[in-house]
Amino acid sequence: MAAISMAFILMPLFFVTWLAFFQQEIPSFPPEGYTLRWFEEVTHNKVFASGFVLSMQVGLLATGIGLVLGVPASLVVARRKFVGQQWIAALLLAPLIVPGVVLGTSMYVFQIEAEVATKIPLMGSFWGLVAAHTLIVIPWTVRLVTASLAGMDRTIEEAAQNLGANHFVTFWRITLPTIRPGIVAAALFGFVNSFGNLEMSLFLVGPGRTTLPIAILQYLEWKIDPTVAAASVMQIVMISVALLITDHYVKLSRVV
Repeated sequence: MAAISMAFILMPLFFVTWLAFFQQEIPSFPPEGYTLRWFEEVTHNKVFASGFVLSMQVGLLATGIGLVLGVPASLVVARRKFVGQQWIAALLLAPLIVPGVVLGTSMYVFQIEAEVATKIPLMGSFWGLVAAHTLIVIPWTVRLVTASLAGMDRTIEEAAQNLGANHFVTFWRITLPTIRPGIVAAALFGFVNSFGNLEMSLFLVGPGRTTLPIAILQYLEWKIDPTVAAASVMQIVMISVALLITDHYVKLSRVV
């Protein structure tokens, strides 16, 4: 039963990868032959290239900002007791539950209202897109870092403080190395979600500013060929390599 479930999950990846090597321009079965032409088409497509660069920039910045905001939030939620703690924890994780279309619509309305109130050009701007993507990175950071903190032996921190270490030294030399797998996993999953986000980005991109998922969607509106499958395979390979490298150093199974 487990093998059947795994095969069902992996079947779309198999067919997308297979389609990326079809020789004919209009996909049909059985294939007429196999070629690497479509991967070359992806690298020569300027819209895909600019979308990839923008997705990378937004993903990296959103991940960095999300970690800066999410790690302290995780420490407060996991280590402090205060009124409304459960509500704050639920609020931080809410973007994982809210549908992407609803989240995108909310961010669209918020940025318009904020622009009207502050006269700061947010709507359609690069930093407005980064701010929105940060919102989907923070929940992964809180979730995974909190899981790392829950499995940490606090007596080690107490021993360090008894030996004269202040709170900052204890965090830097004891807590941070211990929760590093959770931070790395949060960065990885946050980046992947930001890089592949479509629903929110559709509401917030401006003229001449297109992320890779939107570029792929726009390409499919006018043309259907294995180029899109080749672009998808390249994304799958990139994410898989990142997962393998990350797991080699931090063992994602400890926190995921």
